[in-house]
Amino acid sequence: MNELNVKPMAAGPGNPENNAFMMELTPLKKEWSAQRDLDFASSRKWVVLNSNAKNSLGYPTGYALIPGENSIPYVSPQSKVRKRAGFINHHIWVTPYDPTEIHAAGEYPNQGKPGMGLPQWTSHNRSIENKDIVMWYTFGLTHTPRTEEWPVMGTTTLGFKLIPVGFFDKNPALDVPKIK
Repeated sequence: MNELNVKPMAAGPGNPENNAFMMELTPLKKEWSAQRDLDFASSRKWVVLNSNAKNSLGYPTGYALIPGENSIPYVSPQSKVRKRAGFINHHIWVTPYDPTEIHAAGEYPNQGKPGMGLPQWTSHNRSIENKDIVMWYTFGLTHTPRTEEWPVMGTTTLGFKLIPVGFFDKNPALDVPKIK
């Protein structure tokens, strides 16, 4: 599991026009380090790579999670909602696969005790390095009502993309036949 952040490059011979940027890939090796939040200033994304499967260029293959519209939780950390739904405290959580860990808020989210689910499971800070993992992505919407939405609110869209990384040696669309 890796986090990808974009950073501007320092001015100098390697960046004569002062318009270059670089991607910084940071491995996340344990559950606590993999409790992460969005950072639009660094165009943060998360990449799950399989070091055992390499493409012809020698790079590992995997998938990247590209966040879409999202929000932070505005409810107080002391609220009952936030205590029972502790998964909303971070946008990303990563756990080793365990078939008993199914629901982010625990088995009974509306009746469970505070701290169940992801906060409880990750409390042991298990290793996620070279393991089958589950990446839990939390996304939400902060709806700011407008008079135009009364009495019926229009639609809004939330989502994310899960895209392949390194599966192809080149752009697969480059072999599209020419139009005659």
